[in-house]
Formats: sequence, C-alpha cells, structure tokens
Amino acid sequence: MKTIYVGNIPFRTTEEDIREMFEEYGTVHSVNFINDRETGKFRGFGFVEMDDAEAGPAVENINGKEIAGRALKVNEARERAERTERRPGGYNRQRN
Repeated sequence: MKTIYVGNIPFRTTEEDIREMFEEYGTVHSVNFINDRETGKFRGFGFVEMDDAEAGPAVENINGKEIAGRALKVNEARERAERTERRPGGYNRQRN
C-alpha cells in the first residue's frame, strides 16, 4: 500500500470529496485530513492510502487538478524529517 500526500486542499472540501476523486483510479483504503494540534482546524492537506499499482496513475492524473480554484499538489508521501526543537535565543536543538 502507498501513502499519497494531497496538499493545497480548499478548506470546504471534505474527506469524502477526496475519496471520490481518488476512487476513480482504484480502491481507497483511507483518507486522513490533518488538523492543527492547538486549534483543531483543518490545515489544508492530508493523506490517501491506496494499493501500490493504483497509486501511480492517481498521482499522475490528480496532481494539478483544480478544486474551487485551487490546484491540488499530489505526490507520493515521504518519511517525515526529524524535527528540531526551537529554543529561546535563536538556536535549535535536535530531538532525541
């Protein structure tokens, strides 16, 4: 299974809207929108999980597709880079 990043999603778009769009290319196992930890508001991006063979055509065909005047940014999700901890005084320290 592949995880697909979907960015630049209009705020009025629902997870079901994204699911329907991706289902044109195969089985969608999950759709997960990301919300801000503090406010709980949608951050404008999310992830879709699909079978490997179906993910490639979905990415190719949906990347750049417009919804409500916004072009979606779609690509295979990558591992998240290690985060640094912001410290007072302007320096950062890597978390262990």
